[in-house]
Amino acid sequence: MVQIKEIVEANEHELQRVNNLIPQLSESADILSFDDFTRIVNSPSTHIYLAEENTQILGMLSLVIFPIPTGIRAWVEDVVVQQEARGMGIGRLLTLHAISESKRFGASKVDLTSRPGREAANKLYQSVGFQKRQTNVYRYSHDH
Repeated sequence: MVQIKEIVEANEHELQRVNNLIPQLSESADILSFDDFTRIVNSPSTHIYLAEENTQILGMLSLVIFPIPTGIRAWVEDVVVQQEARGMGIGRLLTLHAISESKRFGASKVDLTSRPGREAANKLYQSVGFQKRQTNVYRYSHDH
């Protein structure tokens, strides 16, 4: 049975499990150092959830909860499912868990972005109630 658990302690075992997923998440992302991983896990705003079955990691999702003057916001990032576990509903379980957790933390809305080419992911998000917003997403890069 698949279980969703939050990483609550930074240790080498959990770091290795997360770093095994990062290349499937992004070809350009570097694996995490122990210090970076510790900073993320210890952040009161960031929650990393793992989907696992019999100690095997099937997927991961990051949920960021933060207060701003207009309310508590929730943002989903870094959703990834192991290649061999895709199509098994793991992304759905992780996303529904993040929605539930965001409500528990007091957020009235949950936001995320997904590239148009990620058809399966976009269908998943719409099927659990996310609606496409008419907005522009901008990014400023310090690398230019």
